Amino acid sequence: MDDVVDSGQVQAWNGYEGSQWARNQSRWDAINQGFNRPLLDAAAIGDGDSVLDIGCGAGQTTRLAAQRARSGRALGVDLSEPMLDQARACARQQGPANVSFSQGDAQQHPFTPAAFDVALSRYGIMFFADPVAAFTNIGRALRPGGRAAFICAAEPEENEWIEAFRALRGILPTGDFGKPGAPGMFSLTDRDHVLGILGAAGFEGAEAVRVEAAGNWGRDASEAAAFMLDSGPGRHMLDQAGARQHELASSTLTDVLRAHEADGAVWLRSVAWLVTARRPRGRNG
Repeated sequence: MDDVVDSGQVQAWNGYEGSQWARNQSRWDAINQGFNRPLLDAAAIGDGDSVLDIGCGAGQTTRLAAQRARSGRALGVDLSEPMLDQARACARQQGPANVSFSQGDAQQHPFTPAAFDVALSRYGIMFFADPVAAFTNIGRALRPGGRAAFICAAEPEENEWIEAFRALRGILPTGDFGKPGAPGMFSLTDRDHVLGILGAAGFEGAEAVRVEAAGNWGRDASEAAAFMLDSGPGRHMLDQAGARQHELASSTLTDVLRAHEADGAVWLRSVAWLVTARRPRGRNG
C-alpha cells in the first residue's frame, strides 16, 4: 500500500471496519444521504470542474460529484481497499464514466499540485493523525482560489445514534466512545478548532454551519439494533463482553430504538458541521 502513514487507521479500515462498511454500503448511504445535497451545493461544483473526494468510502459522494462535473472528473481517495473495491464495482455498474478511485492517505498522498478545483468529504476528514498536515496537503492539490467543503460530526450528544449507544453503559464497556474531541469520528466537534486547523493549513474564508439530517438505520428497531451492534464501534464493545451482555445489549438497544420507528424505518438524527473554505488566489502550496 502506497502513501500511508496512520497504521492504526489503515488496520481499522482494511480490517473489520472497512469490510463492514463495504458489505453494508446501501445502509450507510441511507444513513448519511441527507447530507449529500448540502455538501454538494456548498461545493458549488461546475460542469468542467475536477473534484477530489477525501475519505470517499464506497464512493457515493464521488459519483454524485462526477454527475455535477459532467465534462470534468471526480477522484475518490480512501485508505480502505474493501470500500474502494465496492466503489469501483458501483461505478462500473452505475457510472458515471468520469469517476475514478485511488488508495492512499490524504496526509501525504502525492496529489498533483493545483490539479483540482474542489475538495469535498462526507465524514472522511476526522481521522487524521495530523490534521494540519493533511489539510495542507489537500490544499496543495487545489488550484489557487479552489474550494473545499466538508461534513464532519458535531457535538456527540446531538446525534441520536450516539445517545442510543450510550444507553448500553453498564452493559457494555462503552469507554470514551462519543467523547467530544476524542480521536476518531468526534475529533473535530469544536467549531473553532476546525476553523483554526484550516487557517493553519493555508485556507482562508473558513466557515462552519450546523446541519442535520435524519438517517434510515433499518426497517425496524430489531434490525437497526443488530446493524448498530455489528458496526465497528458495536463490535468492539461486544468483543469485550460475554454472551449474557450480548443478549442484554441487543434487547436494551432494540427497546431504545422503538421510539424512533416511523414510516417503516428507524430514523435517527445526526448533526454535523458543514465546513467551507478556499485556497488564496495567486498562490498554491
